[in-house]
Amino acid sequence: MTDSLLAAYDAVLFDLDGTVYHGTQVIPGAPETVKAARDHGTPVRFVTNNASKAPAEVVEHLVGLGMPADTDEVHTSAQAAVVLLRERLEPGAEVLVVGTESLAAEVAQAGLKPVRENAESVQAVVQGHSPDNTWAALAEACLAIRAGALWVACNVDATLPSERGLLPGNGSMVAALRTATDVEPLVAGKPEPLLFETAAKSAGAEHPLVVGDRLDTDIAGGVAAGMDSLVVLSGVATPKQLVEAVPAERGTYLAADLTALTSTLEELKIGPRPGWTAEAGDDAVVVTGEGNDLDLLRALCHAAWESGKTTVQGDGEAAKAALARLGLA
Repeated sequence: MTDSLLAAYDAVLFDLDGTVYHGTQVIPGAPETVKAARDHGTPVRFVTNNASKAPAEVVEHLVGLGMPADTDEVHTSAQAAVVLLRERLEPGAEVLVVGTESLAAEVAQAGLKPVRENAESVQAVVQGHSPDNTWAALAEACLAIRAGALWVACNVDATLPSERGLLPGNGSMVAALRTATDVEPLVAGKPEPLLFETAAKSAGAEHPLVVGDRLDTDIAGGVAAGMDSLVVLSGVATPKQLVEAVPAERGTYLAADLTALTSTLEELKIGPRPGWTAEAGDDAVVVTGEGNDLDLLRALCHAAWESGKTTVQGDGEAAKAALARLGLA
């Protein structure tokens, strides 16, 4: 394993939803891969935008899926949101909580006063995902924000991966308040770099690797923090999104899932790959050759990112078939 991706970094920062599990379903190979990292002596951190669960609840869920973990290894957007609140408010300030009781508990532990109804004394609103968030809760937040309260969103993920598919995420509810108030929130979680920076610091890491399935949060957060990243196709990201990714959302490596951590750097790096040629023409990136589909995608991303062309054409039956399997025909 000395030449593996795992061996090249001094910590691995895993996203959870879509990377390690889908709701109650573990992604095959995830427990074994996390164990391989630990056996190698590489610190592991779990970095999630989900603000609905306390670190202890996240640990309980991971243990139930066969991945032993400690609360110190879990970093949530709720914790990041409270850091931003504590930096900007006096101790004891009232904070209107739109989210779970665990989010309210984080606010209380920071020396602030969580409340559920708007009042003149409310100085801030903190908003995190909860399946129980209601119109009434959003209405209270709307009134507070329009009155000038500081607004902190734990994250702005439009969707939330589940075993049933993509569901509305906190970002969808944030969008409703943004429309109602004409105010932009202060965002605590990914793609802001705070979560990754805090997680890396807790691991004593200077050269960590981010592993995630969302370009606009996981990968963008890694880029913002100046960290290399592995994009996995086990969650939200699609080949089309990868080809069209803007510079702020481009990963370093690409794999089907997190089990690739034990593969070599050269196998996973986005760039030219054996068997495939991807060259920018006048109107599109033209692909020729044959081989592994993911190798084609790695080469294609490199050519598209270098040229700025996102239209793709296959030259030859093998290339056309591979593009079709990737959903890029």
